[in-house]
Amino acid sequence: MNFELFIAKRIISGKKYKNSISSPIIKIAVTAIALGITIMLIAVSTAVGLQLKIRDKMAGFKGHIQIVNFDSNNSDVSTTPIKKNQDFYPNFKNLTGIKNIQIFANKAGILRTETDFEGIIFKGVSTDYDWSFFQEYLVEGKVPNLNQSRNTQILLSEMLINSLQLKLNDTILATFIKSEESKLPSNRKYIISGIYNTGFSQFDKNMMIGDIKEVQNLNNWSENEIGGFEVILENLQEISIKGDQIYNEIDSTLNSKTIVEMYPNIFEWIQLFDNNVWFIIAIMILIAGINMITALLVLILERVQMIGILKALGSNNYSIQKIFLYNASTLILK
Repeated sequence: MNFELFIAKRIISGKKYKNSISSPIIKIAVTAIALGITIMLIAVSTAVGLQLKIRDKMAGFKGHIQIVNFDSNNSDVSTTPIKKNQDFYPNFKNLTGIKNIQIFANKAGILRTETDFEGIIFKGVSTDYDWSFFQEYLVEGKVPNLNQSRNTQILLSEMLINSLQLKLNDTILATFIKSEESKLPSNRKYIISGIYNTGFSQFDKNMMIGDIKEVQNLNNWSENEIGGFEVILENLQEISIKGDQIYNEIDSTLNSKTIVEMYPNIFEWIQLFDNNVWFIIAIMILIAGINMITALLVLILERVQMIGILKALGSNNYSIQKIFLYNASTLILK
């Protein structure tokens, strides 16, 4: 054991030190440093967890990447159909890291009761749809059974259910505008088979999930005509790379967009969390540093006599500095 470490250990473990004036100050400093580290860990874990949760919820509603008609113009409503029979469906032959490809078609409409109404986006899906996201946030009932020839079961959010004063297994009237301007609106009745609540109000407030055959029928589309494809990736971190690869694989009449490109404002807002975390970490490091410096100054002032004796015995400044640096390390490790 070297001389400086021996002296530092004797200072920390000595009874006189524990009963000294600096002892409560050291304890306060150690507590403040521990509290700062705890706050930093909470800030980082909360920000990262929230970012992942928001990304997962957006992917649950929209998929990681959507393949639609080139003329869709970022619309949430499927106006121009594309063919279901594509070379990349149901699997990309030259790409890896893709978990699932599922078809969809969206139709704008209105849900009506005797006393109220709400605008909705009817998202039609098929048997290839991955229900794991909605099953995680299912409050009541079950997801629609799409194996039937014609299915009128739908999945509604708890927000819409409460707004329209509905309940599970109720029949709801929906009104849709026909594609052709000359035709009258079409009224359809649907049965609420399940209620979900993701806590993501931007989508919960207007998203209704049901059978894609209903949307195809409303738009006078054939079975081979759909709104687009949703691509689910195995690793969200590869979304930019896979987005470019998919764009190069599909036909020139089609367009692929990642959820980052579809909702840039949300992802820019998510990135602000990182700035907040770094700001909190910087403040906590500053506070911890000030506390440690204060504790060291108290230790040094209390040990002026010891420093004088060590200097008289021939110790140099660097050797004395090492003693107090060892003490500082003890404060941090505590």
